[in-house]
Amino acid sequence: MANMTDVTRVEASAAAVRLPRRRGIELALIVLAVLLCVYGYCAVGLARSGTVPPGAVGYGAGLGVLALLAHLAVRVRAPYADPLLLPIGVLLNGIGLVLIYRLDLETPGDRAAPAQLVWSTLGVTFFILVVAALRDHRFLQRYAYVCVVAALALLTLPIFFPAVNGARIWIRIAGFSIQPGEFAKVLLAVFFAAYLAANRTALAYAGRKIWFMQLPTGRVLGPIVAIWLLSVGVLVLERDLGTSLLFFGLFVIMLYVATGRTGWIAVGLLLASLGAVAVGRLEPHVHSRIEDWLHPFATIEAGQGPNQLAQSLFSFSAGGVLGTGLGLGHSILIGFATKSDFILATAGEELGLAGLSALFLLYGLLVERGYRAGLALRDPFGRLLAVGLASIVALQVFVIAGGVTGLIPLTGMAMPFLAQGGSSVVTNWAIVALLIRVSDSARRQYDGKAAP
Repeated sequence: MANMTDVTRVEASAAAVRLPRRRGIELALIVLAVLLCVYGYCAVGLARSGTVPPGAVGYGAGLGVLALLAHLAVRVRAPYADPLLLPIGVLLNGIGLVLIYRLDLETPGDRAAPAQLVWSTLGVTFFILVVAALRDHRFLQRYAYVCVVAALALLTLPIFFPAVNGARIWIRIAGFSIQPGEFAKVLLAVFFAAYLAANRTALAYAGRKIWFMQLPTGRVLGPIVAIWLLSVGVLVLERDLGTSLLFFGLFVIMLYVATGRTGWIAVGLLLASLGAVAVGRLEPHVHSRIEDWLHPFATIEAGQGPNQLAQSLFSFSAGGVLGTGLGLGHSILIGFATKSDFILATAGEELGLAGLSALFLLYGLLVERGYRAGLALRDPFGRLLAVGLASIVALQVFVIAGGVTGLIPLTGMAMPFLAQGGSSVVTNWAIVALLIRVSDSARRQYDGKAAP
């Protein structure tokens, strides 16, 4: 009886322990992130003209105010959230603005930094709204089928608009353009998480065993496979193969996490390989990209000059270990996609291997904190949602970095936070907001004094 009393007392005292909220750490890291971005902005001006850019104060103040407002929203509405997620988002977004501003100096008639700053403001505003309005991530589980219908509608809309650079992924009206597929990936992640959480037991243990894996029944697996095939099929019609690859990877990862069956990874790799070979042979646009990947210097040997991939490889080579310095590179020679698909080449040339490694570490840390929040949660939906959102970032970074460095064929996606693209930056801020909400719930459940 005495032992039972002692155990009860220990549990009660453990439940009464108040976990540190760590908002001061978050604020300090945000200040450091803003200062680093302002330093980069000034370094570009000093390298190009020998003077500090006249807009340095406004840039620093604008970025600082946005970051402070986001911090206040987290402090008030998600006080137990991971303190690293928001500073990482601020730093990556700020570095992206610096790189785009640097490239704008080479193209005075095509300035993208002002528009990107507006989109970043919208992204942070959306971040604040999500953190403030969404009190519990489990609320999204009720609207899983609404999310999937909205996602399919967003994916289908670009079919009715003209193609841009060979792909129908944009909606352009009166000079305004958005990429609906960016928003659809978050909605599909919500649907996959909700459906897999509700059917995880049947997916893992029901059905027929074939060779090394347990196949679920068609009644359970059929709906989610049908939704995935519809989304990927639409993207293939639009020639948005980068997003198709992302959706496929997201589907396989979340299915593996939900079931714990490693066989799904093997099946996913096999299907991805077969699909890549088929599309590469049948689709001329993809076939040309594979040829460029296999023979990046073929145009030089033919006397036609270097193509985009070759120029990208030259940029990485010129950067060396420490880089040429911000504003002193020549990656603008890559061409029209230097501010979007190939912006990582500018980072590699001007920041060098050291700076590029630091960027990859930031992305890796963002993904790791997302996974950690998911693993700490007790509810299956939140766990799958966190893993899915973090995997979206991981897959994008791998696909883009692999393409511009020659590891895999180019796919034409936007580097999260860094690249020019309004839809992308708003979506990435939404992902960070949802991860913050999930991480707040993960730590709150272990705090005995936290509100339920």
